[in-house]
Amino acid sequence: MDNTLRERIEVALKQAMRDRDSQRLGTLRLINAAIKDQEIAARSSGEETVLGNDEVLAILGKMTKQRHESVRAYEEGGRIDLAEREQAEVAIIAEFLPRQLTEAEVEAAIGQAIEETGATSIRDMGKVMGVLKAQHTGQMDFGTVGPRVKNRLC
Repeated sequence: MDNTLRERIEVALKQAMRDRDSQRLGTLRLINAAIKDQEIAARSSGEETVLGNDEVLAILGKMTKQRHESVRAYEEGGRIDLAEREQAEVAIIAEFLPRQLTEAEVEAAIGQAIEETGATSIRDMGKVMGVLKAQHTGQMDFGTVGPRVKNRLC
């Protein structure tokens, strides 16, 4: 049986402690904190308190996106040292994400989702995006996929 994503993160965290790898340890602790924050928020609204792989993937995707934005801002501000640190965090987070789809695979997935939902107009975009998110969470950047779906439906 496959380990859950959370278990893999816990194992990596313990290994980073043993290796005294402060950069990796710090990033893994940030991941754990984000997961626990989400669980606490869910608990206060009366939902299930243990996050599944999909929810953890969504958190990791959000963390990656935030770091990419920070890298851009640091590079524009001439702070290459901080940009490199953010890039190192992205690499650590990426270890727990599924393989990213290639451009051709993204196009094929969009086509398949459009066909699967029977989408014919921009009004069906939500259905298409829902199918893509259900099938490819963590494998593509939905911020860039949205406009591509929109272009295909217009």
